[in-house]
Amino acid sequence: MLDIEIEWPNGKSSMVSEGSDWLISANQAGINIPTGCLKGSCGACEIEVNGKVIRACINSVESTDSTTLKVEFSTDPFW
Repeated sequence: MLDIEIEWPNGKSSMVSEGSDWLISANQAGINIPTGCLKGSCGACEIEVNGKVIRACINSVESTDSTTLKVEFSTDPFW
């Protein structure tokens, strides 16, 4: 499996394997991603990965052309 570097919102970086669970990877880096339904319906776990919004509870870490994945928390004015 390919190891991918992730830059987290708290300024930390970690190496994770492609296919890793986003919620577990974040937890190991000291990041708490809020969750709700854990089925992808509510959107509470939305994060931005290199500018693309994903729902962390139903997605896994995927490699891209970039050598690093930069994670930011999504902001929703309705939450």
